[in-house]
Amino acid sequence: MKTLVIGGTGHIGSFLTPMLVEDGHEVVVMVSGRHPFPAAATGVRYLALSYHESLADGSFAALLQQERPQVVVDILQGDTDAVYEACRQAGVEHLVNCGSVWMWGRPQVVPTPDTPQTECPFEGYRHRLGRMQAAVARSGQEGLVVSGVMPPNICGPGKIPLDGQGGRSLAVHQAHQSGEEVVLPYPGTNLVGPCDAQDVARGFRCAVAHREQAAGEIFSVGSAYALTAARFIATYGEIYGVRIPIRYVSPETYATEVLPDEGANFHFLEHMCPDLTKITQRLAYQPAYTPEQTMERAVRWMFDTGLLS
Repeated sequence: MKTLVIGGTGHIGSFLTPMLVEDGHEVVVMVSGRHPFPAAATGVRYLALSYHESLADGSFAALLQQERPQVVVDILQGDTDAVYEACRQAGVEHLVNCGSVWMWGRPQVVPTPDTPQTECPFEGYRHRLGRMQAAVARSGQEGLVVSGVMPPNICGPGKIPLDGQGGRSLAVHQAHQSGEEVVLPYPGTNLVGPCDAQDVARGFRCAVAHREQAAGEIFSVGSAYALTAARFIATYGEIYGVRIPIRYVSPETYATEVLPDEGANFHFLEHMCPDLTKITQRLAYQPAYTPEQTMERAVRWMFDTGLLS
């Protein structure tokens, strides 16, 4: 089976590509071309094509007509409508989109099922969810099956992990390494759900492998459990071998004075603990790493690559 992966050299894609090859797929990876291609493995080809430009000028549609993949995995999910139409015209059988559990909005229950909870506060995510839902609603009607996979906070080797200030800052991790104080909203019991990029890739692998069960469905993916914010910070302390003190402020003070950027404070004001019932029962998904293990893997990667000393 031939599979085209859009974004196949990124944090998720770099793990997904070898999984698909292991499963017997011929893999074509579409990359932007801004960086050198990785060393091609057996069964993998890399093609340079800008995502939005190729959708606008028709070169993506031409690529599909030429390559004729049975499966397209769109990790970027920047224009679901255009990708869907190009896949439909080229006879693609299965389109798998990547979203985010944040698209479900502020959780009303924990673990949080993979259905809308409240309106997502982020306009870009709201739009992407709407387009994904529209594509899923058309699933199978025109010969094209559509599925969605929604990761939580992605962790693990390959990218600076979420820090105690809601970003991915090397300077903040250096502060954690030095045992500097972290400010959190009281009482520090909101749930943070780091999930290893390899486990996220495993979710996509399961969706591709179980097309019939994945057809017309959107699945949240994640670790087996989440950590409280206080435990999240303490875990970094254990990894770095220091004690990281926590100072608590009211949630209102935290959101308005300490960390007013909603894209950052959302990590510590809202729960991120997806319910994995559907993806485990229907697609046989099983995460390999706990939150603590993926955080340790990410920190080790920062040391191994010289980002931290």
